[in-house]
Amino acid sequence: MREHRTISIADQIFEQLERDILTGKYQRGEVLSELRLSAELGVSRTPIREAVRRLEQENILKETGRGMVVIGISREDMLDMYEIRLRIEGLAARRAAANISDEQLKQMEETLDLQSFYIDKQEGDSAEQIRDMDSRFHELLYEGSGSRAFHETLSALHRKIMKYRSASVSKHSRALLSLEEHRAIYKALAAHDSEAAEKAALNHVVNARDSMAEMEI
Repeated sequence: MREHRTISIADQIFEQLERDILTGKYQRGEVLSELRLSAELGVSRTPIREAVRRLEQENILKETGRGMVVIGISREDMLDMYEIRLRIEGLAARRAAANISDEQLKQMEETLDLQSFYIDKQEGDSAEQIRDMDSRFHELLYEGSGSRAFHETLSALHRKIMKYRSASVSKHSRALLSLEEHRAIYKALAAHDSEAAEKAALNHVVNARDSMAEMEI
């Protein structure tokens, strides 16, 4: 029982630290010591140590002589991830057109409604909420493919460019275009049109990449 609790806390710390690194709370080159993280997160150093080890395996932290240094995701990393997505996201959408369930389509439609709501609101922390709805839409797309390999690979790539996606959707014009691109994907999936789904998904990835390539972050 005690061991299960330790693992659970380590998982929570891992997710929190990963999110803080990928959203830019901890900047590239910043040194993170176990002592500092233990104080900031209010937990012992044991789950911190386990979480840090996993983050090092994810290649977003690196051990140096002076502590763990934040590597994060560089602009070049982000563009490379988009190149990978261009090779496989269309295939995932094609699979989803054949395999997505009515319940997943319903959840996708609800997600689009919320995305639209937050875009219209566009104030305060709405950029984060828009990004979260974007994440949820893509998660449903990847789940809908029915392929664990596509789901795990694409979800990881999408999560790792969190900071860049946040910056992109903070631009109202891009947020609106992204919503329309999502709707085109949804329409093709609902019609179970594999060709249209693949085309719409690739169009979305290309436009998102081009938008982010123009930004200096």
